[in-house]
This record gives sequence, structure tokens and C-alpha cells, in this order.
Amino acid sequence: MYDPALPPPEVSVLLLGDEEVGKSTFLSRLSLGIRPRDDNLPPYALPALRDSEQPFTFNISLYARPYVFSFYDTACPTSYTLLRPSFIILCYDVSRRSTLEALRTRWLPIVNKHFNYDEALPVMVLGLKRDTRREWTEEEKRRDEELNGKPEGKGRGESVMPQEGMGLATEMLCDQYAECSALTGELCREVLEDVARTAAKTTTEKGAKSDGPQCALM
Repeated sequence: MYDPALPPPEVSVLLLGDEEVGKSTFLSRLSLGIRPRDDNLPPYALPALRDSEQPFTFNISLYARPYVFSFYDTACPTSYTLLRPSFIILCYDVSRRSTLEALRTRWLPIVNKHFNYDEALPVMVLGLKRDTRREWTEEEKRRDEELNGKPEGKGRGESVMPQEGMGLATEMLCDQYAECSALTGELCREVLEDVARTAAKTTTEKGAKSDGPQCALM
């Protein structure tokens, strides 16, 4: 039972991923709160956030109780490898296939090396810049069929399809997979709600570790 006399639980969330995959824009969107509900194309400009101001702290009410969420990314003033986050989000750009592969080859090993203090630490894979995804050409689709069951090669399109991102999240034993466009707002409300729920669950005795990847796509 929550005691209102006690300070609200604090939860730290760390965003990892290659440069320019959209982490800063996502944090800017998050600073606006969980809105808009219906309009995917915001009439307002996203606020500019300064790396020197990290962590970006937000007070959020969930499950009829307040929480303090602190968000960091790789550009935080303190080395991110020294942090002890409660929740990690691995970010990639859906329009750049190399940034997805980097989650497997670069960022997951970093997670395993520096953040192995808690086996119950939840990890999400988040595809950003969803609005920039481009459909594969017919030639790329044909080459993908030829590569079916084989290691990923140059025949596939540069854009990553949702099933590919979900497949890598499953392969890496991550807890969740989601996509959104922080610039247009597409699916941001759903993703932000999912992030908030997972972050809040890390303060419970059961924790937020899931039995398998959950998908936040519509």
C-alpha cells in the first residue's frame, strides 16, 4: 500500500544507441507528456533539451501514486557506464539498418558488461523515426526471399521492417519491442505509456522483467 507521507519512488531510465538515431527527439517528445491523444501531427515545435541538463526528470502519476522518472542517454555529463538504471531502452533508427545491427554487436555487449548487476533489469528495443521508413523495392523483396534463412546481407532494403526489429528483440531476449516517430507523434502516446508502466513496475517486489518480448505496435 502506498504511503502518501513517503517521497515518491524514483526510477532511472537509460537510452542507449548509435548517434543520431533520434534519442534526443524522443526525450523532447516525452517532455511534453502523454499527449496528444488524437492528432498525430503536432502544431507545436518540440522543446530543445540540453545534454548538460541531464537527467531529464519528470513527475508522473500512475497506478494512483506519484513517481519521479529520470531519463539519461549516452550524452549525459556523467559517463553512462557508471549509472545504475532501473530500465534500459536500446534505440535504433528504422531507416538505417546498421543502427539495428549495432544493438546486437555494440550495445548489447555494453549492457551485459556494465549493467549486469540485476538479472531482473528490463530492456526494451525501440525503433525511432518510424515516419522515415521506406517500403522495399521489388528487387529488394526478391533478394530478401533469396536470403530467407541465411545471414542478413546487402539484398535487403535499408529500412528495417517491424518484424525484423521484433525478431532481433526476441533473439536478444529483450522484454519489449516498440516503434514510434517522436517528430510526428505517431505511436508516441502508446510507447510513452508503456515506458511509464514498465518503469513504475521496477519499484515493485515482482519487478518489470517479462517472460518474453511484448510488442507495442499498431
